[in-house]
Amino acid sequence: MDESLAKVRHDRSQKDFPMLRLEEDEYVEIALSRARICLLAILGGTALGVIVILLVFLFILMGQETIDEMGRNFMFIMLVALLGVAIISGLIALKVYRGNKLFVTNRRVFQLLTTSLVSSSMNVIDLPSIEDASFHQDGILPRMFHYGTLRLATVGDETTYTFKYSDVKPEQVDHISRLVTEAKEALRKKQLAELNGSN
Repeated sequence: MDESLAKVRHDRSQKDFPMLRLEEDEYVEIALSRARICLLAILGGTALGVIVILLVFLFILMGQETIDEMGRNFMFIMLVALLGVAIISGLIALKVYRGNKLFVTNRRVFQLLTTSLVSSSMNVIDLPSIEDASFHQDGILPRMFHYGTLRLATVGDETTYTFKYSDVKPEQVDHISRLVTEAKEALRKKQLAELNGSN
């Protein structure tokens, strides 16, 4: 790739993805997040929880005609507390959803994983270390809603990095495989040049 184009792409990637510590002339090729169906499930689950809480309290109040003012105040406090819990749970799930991303650069893979508000991690994998990139859909729902698990198996330590609930497209998996092949070829050429230079 032309050096000026690589520099432009590097600068753009640094601007768009400031959380990544990119090396010189490194740029993001593919940015993946969780499938949109997960977002719909979070929003739908939160909305359903709010509706169920409201309906339960409505039925309780309709069935109790003799509730005094203190009872009504208690019911109102309970309603607000349960609605708060449902909404806060939805916001936490949304934060966790947004915290899971996978970035493939021309040199490395960055996997940002968030499992709770206080638990997150980042895995960084050099492209030449990847032995195999694959995408699996297990079950009816993943096929219907076009999501699955992206797997990156590494050389040597037999570690497999997985990115679940991803809506990665087959052409993106092919592109990752191409990038891995190109990175391995570049590494081989560099090692060959160093070997020839030392002789």
